[in-house]
Amino acid sequence: MEREGETSVVVAVVTEPRFTQRYRDYLEKQKLLDRQHRVQKLRDGMVALPVLAETLPERQLQELRNRVAPGSSCRLTQLLDPLPSKKARVCSPAQSLCLEVRRWVEDRGVTWCAELEADLPRSWQRHGDLMLLSEDCFQAEQWQSLEPELWETVASALGVQRLAKRGRVLPDGTRTPSVTLLLGDHGWVEHMDNGIRYTFDVTQCMFSFGNITEKLRVASLSCAGEVLVDLYAGIGYFTLPFLVHAGAAFVHACEWNPHAAAALRNNLEINGVADRCQIHFGDNRKLQLSNAADRVNLGLIPSSEEGWPVACQVLRKDVGGVLHIHQNVESFSGRKPQPLGSSDTRKEHGPHPQKIITDKQGNGTTGNVRGDMLPSASKPEWHSWAESTATQIASLLHRVHGGVWRTQILRVHPVKSYAPHVDHMVLDLECRPVL
Repeated sequence: MEREGETSVVVAVVTEPRFTQRYRDYLEKQKLLDRQHRVQKLRDGMVALPVLAETLPERQLQELRNRVAPGSSCRLTQLLDPLPSKKARVCSPAQSLCLEVRRWVEDRGVTWCAELEADLPRSWQRHGDLMLLSEDCFQAEQWQSLEPELWETVASALGVQRLAKRGRVLPDGTRTPSVTLLLGDHGWVEHMDNGIRYTFDVTQCMFSFGNITEKLRVASLSCAGEVLVDLYAGIGYFTLPFLVHAGAAFVHACEWNPHAAAALRNNLEINGVADRCQIHFGDNRKLQLSNAADRVNLGLIPSSEEGWPVACQVLRKDVGGVLHIHQNVESFSGRKPQPLGSSDTRKEHGPHPQKIITDKQGNGTTGNVRGDMLPSASKPEWHSWAESTATQIASLLHRVHGGVWRTQILRVHPVKSYAPHVDHMVLDLECRPVL
């Protein structure tokens, strides 16, 4: 890499413009053409083609003059500060970051090494003018002597004003992100998703880009006139689509992270739906609400199972409703997939595990956001989890509300791959009392 203030020189073959293409083809075939620098037109009208070699043997120059382009003139020259080719100018963001940081580090007398290059970030999340770096970067001790000016260089290379670095999610029950603000005086950012504005503090709240398909699907549901309970509301990932696009009449949003609750309150206001939502702050297992919901969202992973009893509690006991149950489901490679709900039956579950009622009214799966059917071959673990969950929910409803309840699998679908052989799944489960 050239250091600032140093002159770059490359060797080039000079010929007339009309012979340029033949020269280029020959040099490319001989693997001598320098693709990192641009072919240049000289002041005298001749054309210079940069080559990779420090010089060319006379026999190759004779080959160019006599056989490649008979009658052409051919000589060597040196190009001072040659122009980079279009290909050379197109660098990935990671490459550009490496170039900028290395130049800056070397200008401060620090020797660049493979350890420092390997310690640069390879991935990040952009939040407006703030870039959130991955946790596995800038860990080498050499960086410490270069802070805090280092962060200004990194931010400039990435085209942002603020910089933060992600740590591991804290095991504090609220999934508080361990994020360090490296550059800037606050961590508040804003995102626009499907016409909905989300604001939050990246140092206090998490934002999952991977849930966009589920947020779009939720937004497409018809919830007009319905009362919904969102047991894990966060900053409003699903609360807002239910209110803004799905037309829910009212949402009870439960959240126990004070920072997320503050962001949710602000997001309800800026999206104009604050009058149709009540925030229940605290542990949702102590929620003082029952017999109220037409629909319950349980958007917590790796498991929302602790919320199942309260989901049954808040569901209307006269007509029931629909539960959207999130879960990380583990699967194992090498097992033969089986169809999930691909027969002409809907499986309905009573309060006892052994009681399965068959209703031959149609397929047990419904359309996704675009109305397509669930793929006929899906992982058997998805099927087993959905069946087991439906049975357990039927038993819970019997204990909470009494009587016989019927649970029906409407749809089982993956949101994203969470880890190798682990899928973030959502089960849409219809729950109705048997009157």
